[in-house]
Amino acid sequence: MTSTLEQGETAQANGAVVPGELLGSPEPAGTGVEVVVLESRANAKGVREEDALLENGSQSNESDDTSTDRGPEPASPLKETSFSIGLQVLFPFLLAGFGTVAAGMVLDIVQHWDVFKYVTEVFILVPALLGLKGNLEMTLASRLSTAANIGQMDTPKELWKMITGNMALIQARTGKGKVQATVVGFLASMAAVVFGWIPDGHFSMEHAVLLCASSVATAFIASLVLGMIMIGVIIGSKKMGINPDNVATPIAASLGDLITLALLSGISWGLYKELESRAYVNPLVCAFFISLLPIWIIVAKRNSATREVLYSGWEPVIIAMAISSVGGLILDRTVSDPNFAGMAVFTPVINGVGGNLVAVQASRISTYLHMSGEPGDSPGPAPRRCPSPCSTFFGSDVNSRSARVLFLLVVPGHLVFLYTISSMQGGHTTLTLIFIVFYMTAALLQVLILLYIADWMVHWMWGRHLDPDNFSIPYLTALGDLIGTGLLALSFHVLWLIGDRDSDVGD
Repeated sequence: MTSTLEQGETAQANGAVVPGELLGSPEPAGTGVEVVVLESRANAKGVREEDALLENGSQSNESDDTSTDRGPEPASPLKETSFSIGLQVLFPFLLAGFGTVAAGMVLDIVQHWDVFKYVTEVFILVPALLGLKGNLEMTLASRLSTAANIGQMDTPKELWKMITGNMALIQARTGKGKVQATVVGFLASMAAVVFGWIPDGHFSMEHAVLLCASSVATAFIASLVLGMIMIGVIIGSKKMGINPDNVATPIAASLGDLITLALLSGISWGLYKELESRAYVNPLVCAFFISLLPIWIIVAKRNSATREVLYSGWEPVIIAMAISSVGGLILDRTVSDPNFAGMAVFTPVINGVGGNLVAVQASRISTYLHMSGEPGDSPGPAPRRCPSPCSTFFGSDVNSRSARVLFLLVVPGHLVFLYTISSMQGGHTTLTLIFIVFYMTAALLQVLILLYIADWMVHWMWGRHLDPDNFSIPYLTALGDLIGTGLLALSFHVLWLIGDRDSDVGD
């Protein structure tokens, strides 16, 4: 019987009609094999987390098309040339870059506020909360981009299902996202307190409560706003015929940086002002957002798509937060020194650009793998568990081509952003030739390392039956924050040692 079923399955795969006598069962056997084959390809991305919207699309596919004609459609993104990749990435890359420039200008201004001067641990919160976009909104963008690329938003009916599915799912997504945002915000504040206490040996309960309230409130509000924006970006990209993989994650990153940093600055400043006259406000704010946790847990539990991840999706979120907090400690210890105040305006830029580019690459590699099956399945060529740098950047496949395009965007992009900062008279550093050389070296090295890690990490996770869309981007953006902040701080220290000192610029 087993060999008979295998023959029937082979015949189905080759497009042959399998008689009922061959299968031994006139009706269900052949149909069952066909449905299994179709579902394993159409629903490769929708078996985890909140991809109920993908399941809606796949159900529509099964009802409208029971043939294997959908097979060639997902391959269309892989036919992109280097020029088309660069053209599609360029505009969102510049848009995202200007968003990080705006975030850098905001940080350059607010670093002189009293709350940043006297509660310097707020600097530790900056990378951790900015990295929250990688944990929540950018992973959502990556998943929806794959949904669009594997053909689940092609017809008006499927598109409408996707819109309504998202609008219904956003509540459950919000429940799960609010749980993660609240918990991560709380843990980030605790990390900031610990990292701030270790070097100085000084602990202030008022400052600890302030950090907790600011972090939790910022994470909560930013997660809600950015999650809703990303749904519109994905749907708009698909309707305009643009590959969402090239557009969604950079926009999520840029808006995430600006909105999150503005919220953190405004909320922490307002709560700091209340310390003198109404000290009870900070504990009340912290208690209010934490008390909402049971509500968001109930909302997430009511949806089958988010119930599983409510218990299992914490590892990348918490580890990424810890990695970003180390970068925040470097930022805190560097910017707190008046001699290196000029670093503040460039930190969101170098971290944002690196995170944007590696998120695009990770999303593209993930889409490529999902076209061949489910996590754990081997695509046509064997997954590169430990690729060489040559295969990552000089291979002939589409992922190597996109890596080269993204790497080549670093220098011209940063030159545009540096000129923008200079023309707006931002920062505390004169853009001398030697400074630009050091800055570009740090930026190129950061992106080079991140693109290589992305190539290894996405394939490694795929081989471990982990969906890269859910796990890779949080780690990569957090590593981007750590590497970018570390290299930038090192550059400023070297520039100071060799005599390039002008920290008063922009005061």
